[in-house]
Amino acid sequence: MPHKFKELQIWKRSRSFCSEIYNVTSKFPDSEKFGLTNQLRRASVSIPSNIAEGSSRNSNKDFLRFSQIAIGSAYEIETQLLIASDLNFLTTIELTTILSELDEIIKMISKFKSTLV
Repeated sequence: MPHKFKELQIWKRSRSFCSEIYNVTSKFPDSEKFGLTNQLRRASVSIPSNIAEGSSRNSNKDFLRFSQIAIGSAYEIETQLLIASDLNFLTTIELTTILSELDEIIKMISKFKSTLV
């Protein structure tokens, strides 16, 4: 039976994180509109989207696969944020705050995955 994704804390928290990414990337240079800004936004949208899509599947095995894709997107975001920091698009405080939230989301998804096995 499919999960009710709107009730899942991992979906709610990753959706909120997505808004955070949109806010922080809105301050990136215009020259990054089709670069890091676009990549970070797409990857952040991918996390709650894959949780939602996985929840619609009829097997835990399928949901597990979509949860793994969501974690992959999270690690993609981490890499892109570090690059953005290297380019001085983010302050150390912004980077630390965002990475801390991302780490919590990764832990939540990993814990959730263990319930699907």
